[in-house]
Amino acid sequence: MKSDIKLIDYLAVRRSIPAFQMCEPGPEKAEIEEILRLASRVPDHGKIAPWRFIVYRGDERARLGKELLKLALEAKPDLSEEMIQVERTRFTRAPVVVAVVSKAGPHIKIPEWEQLMSAGALCFNVILAANASGYVANWLTEWFAYDERAYPLLGVEPGEKVAGFIHIGSTTFPAIERPRPELADTVTWVGGAD
Repeated sequence: MKSDIKLIDYLAVRRSIPAFQMCEPGPEKAEIEEILRLASRVPDHGKIAPWRFIVYRGDERARLGKELLKLALEAKPDLSEEMIQVERTRFTRAPVVVAVVSKAGPHIKIPEWEQLMSAGALCFNVILAANASGYVANWLTEWFAYDERAYPLLGVEPGEKVAGFIHIGSTTFPAIERPRPELADTVTWVGGAD
């Protein structure tokens, strides 16, 4: 891996594209299956796969948006027209949305924290696999990832949590670099003479 300059070059410019900048085409079912197969190669202490995927495609995305809008209006009946449109289009901004659902829970050997981190790694690996397949992607959570009223609508079971919604598609927008943290602000060195 160290000598694979293509991977190094990719990591030097890797960037998420906002979901609202996505368009068709999105990956077909066989491509999605390959993306998820590749993404599943994450650290997973105990090989317990404490996560699963839900793939939203086609007209179902618009139906979900209408139902999520109803929930949003129950919580905030005075939503602006702009926010009503945002809520209605939550799942139609990208051709494909993949929910990564954490099934983390008590285990005799594997701490729940490690199970949660595995789901987080899975979210990022979906992005990497989508990019490697020629698509853009973005990892979002949104309010309904944390609102259990939406879980039955989304197919999330009791006791599960949403780690993220990965939006996948194409774009006509250029990737714009954003500020990144300086290593001096994020790294603590321990040991070593240099």
